[in-house]
This record gives sequence, C-alpha cells and structure tokens, in this order.
Amino acid sequence: RREKLPMVVVLREHPRTVLIGTLISLATFVLFYLMTVFALSWGTTQLGFTRNQFLVIQLVGVACFAAFIPIAARLAERGRRRVLIGATLAIIAFGPMMAPLFERGTAGAILTLALGLGLMGLTYGPLGTVLSELFPTTIRYSGSSLAFNLAGIFGASLAPYIATWLGNNYGLQYVGYYLSAAGLLALAGLLATRE
Repeated sequence: RREKLPMVVVLREHPRTVLIGTLISLATFVLFYLMTVFALSWGTTQLGFTRNQFLVIQLVGVACFAAFIPIAARLAERGRRRVLIGATLAIIAFGPMMAPLFERGTAGAILTLALGLGLMGLTYGPLGTVLSELFPTTIRYSGSSLAFNLAGIFGASLAPYIATWLGNNYGLQYVGYYLSAAGLLALAGLLATRE
C-alpha cells in the first residue's frame, strides 16, 4: 500500500517514534561534529597545531571511522540494537576522557580522533537499519529520514557552537560532558525500542 502523503502520516501517527529515532541518532551527529569541525578549530586556535598538521591528524581519525563502519555492520548482523547500545555506552565513557587525552600533544590528538571517529563508525554502520525498523513499511523512508535529519539539525548544526561556548567559558572537559549527555539521550532512545 502506498501513502499519498507519507510525511503527514508520520507526523500524525508516529511523533513518539520520530522523537525516539532522533534521540537514537543524536550522539552520532554530536560526536562527528566534535571530532571534525570543533576539533579542527580548537586544535588550531587553542592547542597550537597548524591547520595542515591537524588535517593530517583528522585523516587518521577518518580512516578509523571508515574502518569501523564495516566492523559495526558485521557485528550488527547479530543484533543492531545491541551494537548501538554498546557503542553509545562507549561514547558516554569517552566524553570525560576526551579533554585530558586531546590536550596531550600530537599523540593525544591522534588518539582522541581515532577513538572518537572509530566510535562514530560503530554507530553509523547500523544506524540506518535501526531507524528504518522503527517505522511501518509504508512510511519507513519518510519516518527514518525525518528522524535522521532532525538529529542532524539538533546534533550536528549546534554541536560546534555549543562545544566552543562550553570550552571557552568552562573548559574543554565540559565539551566531553556535553558529548556524554548526548550519549545518554541516545541511550534513552535505544532503551525505548526493541530489536
């Protein structure tokens, strides 16, 4: 069966599911934008790296991101929700470690981005499938797209600004706490679903 206006059906009949899907995706977006946009800005303005040096460091992190997507996909064959819960718990734990690690010179910056973007790969691999499974078949694409894009708006677009404000006003450790808070919201969304 085809819905004439699938987005209307999603918003009218599945607002709770859209909220849950948005929460599930939130930490993935916050983590990505902290490890890319925010990290580049902070690394070059506060930690003394040149832009070229830091872009090379980010390439190492991006390689870890790419490597962990197929690993997560393979693991997800045994339970997508379980993989996302494990990765989200790791993101929550990574938050408080981020600042002390990031401030430890080149090796610390490489390790921070490798861990952060590796965790991003672990969430990104199964995320699309988990989101699509939340919605009935007739509105699956519209529902999962809406949840994913709302998470992008609230997670991705705001993360660099929030992180910069927190770092400048309270210190880098609060950026890690922000990441952990996003992870807790994602975990709440995951716990509200079933495999």
